Amino acid sequence: MSKWLIETDELAQQMVSGSQADRTIVDCSWYLPDAGKHAIDDFRQGHIPGAQFLDLTEISDPKSDYVNMLPEAALFAEVVGRLGIGSQTEVIIYDAGYVSARIWWMFRTFGHDNVRILNGGLRKWKAEDRELETGDAKPVTSKSFPAKVTEGRVASISDVRAVVENGQTPLIDARTAARFDGHEGSGYPGVASGFMPGAINTPWQLFFEPAPSHRFVSPQKAKEIFEERGVDTSGEIITTCGSGVTASILGFMLEEIGHSNWRLYDGSWHEWGQQEDTPKEIKPS
Repeated sequence: MSKWLIETDELAQQMVSGSQADRTIVDCSWYLPDAGKHAIDDFRQGHIPGAQFLDLTEISDPKSDYVNMLPEAALFAEVVGRLGIGSQTEVIIYDAGYVSARIWWMFRTFGHDNVRILNGGLRKWKAEDRELETGDAKPVTSKSFPAKVTEGRVASISDVRAVVENGQTPLIDARTAARFDGHEGSGYPGVASGFMPGAINTPWQLFFEPAPSHRFVSPQKAKEIFEERGVDTSGEIITTCGSGVTASILGFMLEEIGHSNWRLYDGSWHEWGQQEDTPKEIKPS
């Protein structure tokens, strides 16, 4: 049984029985800025009863030149505390896409391990015709959240430079093949295309079952995917992607197979691709 996942049946039973008094369900659905829409509108149209809404943008570093960067602990603590999350709160995260693993990683990076992801997310919940609530989130009492950064969870650009130079640590990239290869562009205006020399393309979509399940694949299947991609899971691993969001999915699946020795390159390609002196490769068409 997964330490980090909760199934829809279990959550529904908890909600009926009220067995978890200090529990906050968090909808962290999110769209890229250029999507032209905001997930709060989807939340108002239908969310899991009692859920609070957490915007990834609001808990990202507002002062950084790079998108979706880990914020200072005080900012994270202030935002999640407003959602009624304290030091003892069980946090259950869901979304309608691919952001839950990032929020899971952020909570753990700020010292809160009492956090699980709803397996299959809102899409599976809806497919099972479970109850939904409309409108804004219900008011809750704010709590004090003692955020403190856990060392060893984040890789810096200097760390990744060293990895690219010595090739001794697997660097796995969660972007789609077209983005990774440099054939589709980076997805960010003014950011070069391509990939880091030596990086192993391991698209995040591989780790989810198809509709209507949308569940994470089993640990055994995840092991097979990493093996097929040539990822050495015997030592430290660094995960990366376009902006540090889907890289969390790779890290989550590493945890699911019992491999906790990994770090996430928070700046990811959005940072790497903007540096004039970072090596970049593009695969021939």
